[in-house]
Amino acid sequence: MRLALFDLDHTLIPLDSDYAWGEFTVALGWRDAHHFSQANDGFYADYKAGTLDIHRYVRFATDAVREHGLAASLKAHERFMREVIQPAMREPARALLRRHQAAGDTVVIVTATNEFVTRPIAQAFGVNELIAIELERDERGEPTGAIRGTPSFREGKIARVEQWLAARGLDWSRVQHSTFYSDSINDLPLLEKVHEPVATNPDARLRAIALERGWRTLNLFE
Repeated sequence: MRLALFDLDHTLIPLDSDYAWGEFTVALGWRDAHHFSQANDGFYADYKAGTLDIHRYVRFATDAVREHGLAASLKAHERFMREVIQPAMREPARALLRRHQAAGDTVVIVTATNEFVTRPIAQAFGVNELIAIELERDERGEPTGAIRGTPSFREGKIARVEQWLAARGLDWSRVQHSTFYSDSINDLPLLEKVHEPVATNPDARLRAIALERGWRTLNLFE
């Protein structure tokens, strides 16, 4: 197997999909604009600094879905895809995915954003394999605000990829070649694990590490 792993936010799309979904729920009138934006900005700053409490954040980020219910939230997400995500899906990112798929690589999006937000985005990119934060659900299938299993965040991305491989009867030793594209210092553990790390639209801290270690740097957006 040859693996091509991709982070999503600020890697394949030039925005943070979870942050953008939150702002979209504000625009819908589902959240108080001032309170939500203040808290959301704080969490986003923590993420960029590498200090995010992922469990607190996921509970916060799923508040609107839990309050309004899954059916209404899925309908709102369809609008979110049309109005926010699809205009942000640029051709260089699409072309990169297509090149790996045409080469026979197994393409997997590995993201720290939850499955509710990201699965339709992966599908829109033509990627069937998604490793995202999985949401615990109640007996009605509604998200509870908790994370199910290991969050695909920082070192957790390695654990989740290993679980994904194990489910297919594989482990890292059976992977002939692995590439991981990411913009974020939070993804340093998985970047260090793969055969070919690619700092993609990297933040300043990751760019410095990539330069120091001689990693390839790729810019998909201006």
